[in-house]
Amino acid sequence: MGMARRLLPMYRPDSEGGGGQCAAAMRSAGRLRVLLIEDDAVLGEAVRDYVAGLGHAVDWMQTLDDGRTATDTVAYDLILLDLRLPDGSGISLLTDLRRAGAITPVIILTAHDQISDRIEGLNSGADDYLVKPFNLGELNARMLAVARRYAGTALPLVEAGPLTIQLADRRVLREGEPVDLSSREWAVLARLAARPDAIVSKGQIEEALYAFGSEIESNTVEVYVSRLRKKLGKGCVETLRGIGYRLGR
Repeated sequence: MGMARRLLPMYRPDSEGGGGQCAAAMRSAGRLRVLLIEDDAVLGEAVRDYVAGLGHAVDWMQTLDDGRTATDTVAYDLILLDLRLPDGSGISLLTDLRRAGAITPVIILTAHDQISDRIEGLNSGADDYLVKPFNLGELNARMLAVARRYAGTALPLVEAGPLTIQLADRRVLREGEPVDLSSREWAVLARLAARPDAIVSKGQIEEALYAFGSEIESNTVEVYVSRLRKKLGKGCVETLRGIGYRLGR
């Protein structure tokens, strides 16, 4: 614990080096849903609080198994992934995501500083690599750089009736016209669009809303589904009573 206390200042952002400018740029890009998979309590708390302070929603998982569950149930905009976890290597999760076709940006956070480890991470599909201990300002700058790279690439599209859903840049078009959605409305739609042919349970949709700081009441999902239908059309979300919801066709 004593060493953890000595290392903690290393994770604080510098007052120099453009950290504030990077933070402002990230905020201007919109609110992101970020998954942090890190078993170190001190580092995990510091990163979670810092990224949340930039205005993003953060889910913090401390095991590989919990990280897998999170990626199975939520459509994330960015994953911050530790390699050495109590129940396995983060490389296995990264490899599985890429084999499944997931394009979610991934930045590896690890104490492994060997060149071979870095090459393995990048070859497995990571977008960037940060060796611990690192500065939070540098993490923010790398998050921004990854976001910029993805903004310039061809985006995966989900076609559903009159809707075109662009998961990577968080946009939805109805008959070619953009529709503005709130962060929570988008979270629900993205959860459905991540598996457009699958039935998504009410509980899984609630998971997509938890990190936004809103109270999850018994009718929360119904409220946001209703709002989506008003904006996107009645058929945009199908209700399968007693089972869940599915993206309209």
